[in-house]
Amino acid sequence: MEWTLDELVRRVAAALAGPAYPGAPNGRVRDVPDRRAVRWYTTIGLVDRPASGGRTARYGPRHLLQVVAVKRLQAQGRTLAEIQATLTGATDATLRAAAHVPPELLDAGESPAASVRARFWADRAAGPPAGEPDTVSGPVIDLCAVSLPGGITLLVPGRLHAHDIPAVHAAARPLLDLLAERLAVHGQPSDRR
Repeated sequence: MEWTLDELVRRVAAALAGPAYPGAPNGRVRDVPDRRAVRWYTTIGLVDRPASGGRTARYGPRHLLQVVAVKRLQAQGRTLAEIQATLTGATDATLRAAAHVPPELLDAGESPAASVRARFWADRAAGPPAGEPDTVSGPVIDLCAVSLPGGITLLVPGRLHAHDIPAVHAAARPLLDLLAERLAVHGQPSDRR
């Protein structure tokens, strides 16, 4: 069984109801995510992409675990960048431990295709076979994702603190203005040159 986005949001609210969840530590984060927040979490990779049932996105138990784990970690004061680093490649067992979702809310059969899809997102990429050289050139760099207006995500090397975000937004403003000027509503290049 899979759920619509509205059904998922209701299950998330039910999983977070009760004294064990203190809510957001500040007024900037919602205690319980709405549809838009779940879509945002999917966009930035905190939540797996939903299955598609025609024109309707379908969510399952793993999505529920991911969203609830994000909210519980936010309640502990963790930033989305820290949560991303923690939950990237997390197995269902790890998500269950972080989310503490009551079993009755997870009660949904999973199709074999959904199980394979979930494993794809949970498994980390394998390295080269033994004895073969690694083909990655240069060092591996930790990245921090910064959400900018207009649905743009900026990847910055290293980690940023929360107080750095307004400065990044201000510095990105000229680029965002240029992109808005050059791109039409549907992402097509503007006729203006």
